[in-house]
Amino acid sequence: QVQLVESGGGLVQPGDSLRLSCAISGVTWKYYFAIGWFRQAPGKGRETIVCLSTKDGRTTYSDSMKGRLTISRDTAKNMVYLQMNSLQPEDTAIYYCAVGELCLYDEYEYSGQGTQVTVSS
Repeated sequence: QVQLVESGGGLVQPGDSLRLSCAISGVTWKYYFAIGWFRQAPGKGRETIVCLSTKDGRTTYSDSMKGRLTISRDTAKNMVYLQMNSLQPEDTAIYYCAVGELCLYDEYEYSGQGTQVTVSS
């Protein structure tokens, strides 16, 4: 079955960087062409922060984190990484990786259990 497992979250100080990892298994890639990361902060809705199209390699970043994120993929290892820089307290949230049909839809059929990122001094 499909499994996505995130790791790498933690407590960091404002201005710090963090790299999240996502191990993906069981996905039939001929049906799914979007790998995304979204986050959910307490009392707030889901926010997609980045989506990577596996069709053409294009990446779409949210305005809130543009310039501070880099998504990468290691297909040999079935891993996806999210490098986050200059983290701020408002970035505190649970971060999820997800797989969907197309980035355009901003809907994801599969996601992991999430990893907590807390930014605080």
